[in-house]
Amino acid sequence: MAKTNKKVLSRKRRQYKVRKKVLGTVERPRVTVFRSAKHIYAQLITDENSTGSITIAGVSSKGLGISNGGNVEAAKQVGAKIAEIAKEKNIDKVVFDRNGFLYHGRVKALAEAIRETGLLK
Repeated sequence: MAKTNKKVLSRKRRQYKVRKKVLGTVERPRVTVFRSAKHIYAQLITDENSTGSITIAGVSSKGLGISNGGNVEAAKQVGAKIAEIAKEKNIDKVVFDRNGFLYHGRVKALAEAIRETGLLK
């Protein structure tokens, strides 16, 4: 994939703007989303470490064994699973990072699935 693709550059620009404001802490980690054509991925990340960010947990539609991971239903399942893992690790609140993707469709479905568990306000 070319790094000069206009869509890629636009997403990177949006990602940079969001990342300046959204910071994951140990008490309130960042849930970041990556959306590809076939699957959707979510990670819990803390940014307080001096050497960089630390991934606490990650879930993907590929890892859950969903046959069609590129739809809204798969995003809801991934959101519910990442919220379940966060509850197991005694995390009460998270901050959502859409990672430069528009808050629509699968990204919105994932966020709403996390919000239903009470992690995201």
